[in-house]
Amino acid sequence: MTATEDRLREYLKRVTTDLSRVRTRLGDLEAASTEPIAIVGMACRYPGGATSPEELWRLVEQERDAVGGFPTDRGWDLDGLYDPDPDATGKSYATEGGFVPDAFDFDADFFGISPREALVMDPQQRLLLQTCWEALERAGIDPSTLAGTDTGVFAGAISSGYLVQLRQPPAGVEGYLGTGNMASVVSGRVAYALGLEGPAVTIDTACSSSLVALHWAARSLRARECGLALAAGVTVMASPSAFLEFSRQRGLATDGRCKSFAASADGAGWSEGVGVLLLERLSDARRNGHRVLAVVRGSAVNQDGASNGLTAPNDLAQERVIRAALADARLTPADVDAVEAHGTGTRLGDPIEAQALLATYGRNRPADRPLWLGSVKSNIAHSQAAAGVAGVIKMVSALQHEVLPRTLHVDAPTPEVDWSAGAVRLLTEAVPWPAGAEPRRAGVSSFGISGTNAHVIIEAAPAAEANAEPTSDDSADVTGPAVLRSELLPWSLSARTPAALAAQADRLAAAVTGPARPLDLAWSLATTRTVFDHRAVVLAGDADSGRRVLHALAAGTPDPAVVSGLAGASRKVAFVFPGQGSQWAGMAVELLECSPVFAARIAECEVALSAYVDWSLLEVLRAGTGLDRVDVVQPVLWAVMVSLAAVWRACGVQPAAVVGHSQGEIAAACVAGA
Repeated sequence: MTATEDRLREYLKRVTTDLSRVRTRLGDLEAASTEPIAIVGMACRYPGGATSPEELWRLVEQERDAVGGFPTDRGWDLDGLYDPDPDATGKSYATEGGFVPDAFDFDADFFGISPREALVMDPQQRLLLQTCWEALERAGIDPSTLAGTDTGVFAGAISSGYLVQLRQPPAGVEGYLGTGNMASVVSGRVAYALGLEGPAVTIDTACSSSLVALHWAARSLRARECGLALAAGVTVMASPSAFLEFSRQRGLATDGRCKSFAASADGAGWSEGVGVLLLERLSDARRNGHRVLAVVRGSAVNQDGASNGLTAPNDLAQERVIRAALADARLTPADVDAVEAHGTGTRLGDPIEAQALLATYGRNRPADRPLWLGSVKSNIAHSQAAAGVAGVIKMVSALQHEVLPRTLHVDAPTPEVDWSAGAVRLLTEAVPWPAGAEPRRAGVSSFGISGTNAHVIIEAAPAAEANAEPTSDDSADVTGPAVLRSELLPWSLSARTPAALAAQADRLAAAVTGPARPLDLAWSLATTRTVFDHRAVVLAGDADSGRRVLHALAAGTPDPAVVSGLAGASRKVAFVFPGQGSQWAGMAVELLECSPVFAARIAECEVALSAYVDWSLLEVLRAGTGLDRVDVVQPVLWAVMVSLAAVWRACGVQPAAVVGHSQGEIAAACVAGA
């Protein structure tokens, strides 16, 4: 073989190796760009008392209508607001909508905000801040641990009209009016309060804002701009301007209700709310042990462009955004079972949306597998910038409960649509949606009056993640062997003020239901909540007793099962081991029975002592004999202290010092500190 051939062989080897590396790198990049995004936390507040995803699901499942009269606490001129004439200036021909009763309530002290600043803060900032905190805690993440991390905030929001409604702000609030009402600060306030250093972006594409926020949050996660992302939408109607404007356009339903895709549809009904999703790359969620509620498989955003009107929907643009989302998810239309529609109930918008769905999802489907179509707006009306995320929360819950709920107010499918053009069916009745061999999926649509369209495809969590719940077996803790087995378990609560502590106890009591397991609650309260100075511990044996004691704590009624107080300054912990004379017959017997950690350490001590003593450590402890002998009591106390230290360590207590009072205890200190 010539030298030239040798060089050629080496060159080909290098080229082959380089091509293999490039191919691997390209594969990694493609996988990263299409990795499913896990939804690991959700929180919300919507009309009808839907203060949590569970309450929103109950509202939908029970087919309740959350629309009601205008609020009386916002300074609206209710008597002068109504006029049945749609041409009447400054009037609304509708008198009902969907409202969040406590939308203006805010615990400013909790976030370290002064009363003056809080007063002129847009209620959308307040509501989003509180709900983001809840979403993190519901995901099992202590919000205070995220300071300095690259967590992102992507918030959809539109103008609330709060600054206009203030008219003449009170004296002394200068300097707060700007930051309190800037759209950019809606997301920035969350990042500032929690110390988050990832992207913080406020998005206003009108009614599609929250789904656009979700789309860009997923993109940011895949690009590794952030490790966690809060994707949200919020709308608070501080003024009645939305009702006045749509009355002029004759786009408002006279009764304030969205009759999605119905023959009787007569316009949109307005509402408000906030919804927050906590997102994480699926691989990271698995590695971090976060429960996956569902995954975002794909999403897309586009624009109507030049169409038949600035505010008029465009069916071709809607078709394109759906196809783009399917392509992003690497799916076909037949892979999707249902669509949570925009479905505002307008005579123009609904038929156009239905036609786009028929043209995309409805073609080439088996007749026995139609695309099921519904909208949560039939329950809570159109919550504007918070509407898309409401649809996502509804569909995640539907996946978990394996049923597609009924859409309200459909007297008959709108005759403006040729429903025979494809296999699309309205959810006029609830339909079972059981898990099967193939993953279940749903599309969620939002179309902004600005012309910006968004479509997101949600998929059921992989089976392992969907079934992953904190272990509630009495013999095991979520993180390993149980520290203690006991009929009573500590439920720990903390707050910044006594009033907030009482309110938290009241809320927890309301949330504790029959199937709630004391161990799960004890673990979650101890490990996933930020600890504040005002603290209480409730000893609960079961849900009923825990609820009773929580009510006592909330009411300020003394109860032997409650320990409460004000924490002092943070100090280092020292383990002090007592000397001879602290023993008693029967000591440690109960711990041997109820603490596997203690029992395991005692067993190790017995093995360590066996070469030096002619008695059994376990027998001495259980029988209580021999404790009057110095050569017995000191080794026994040593073993008990070492084992008790192991229990404290298993509870998360790490001592800065370990101190003993005798040679035996000094030896114990050395062992415990090892």
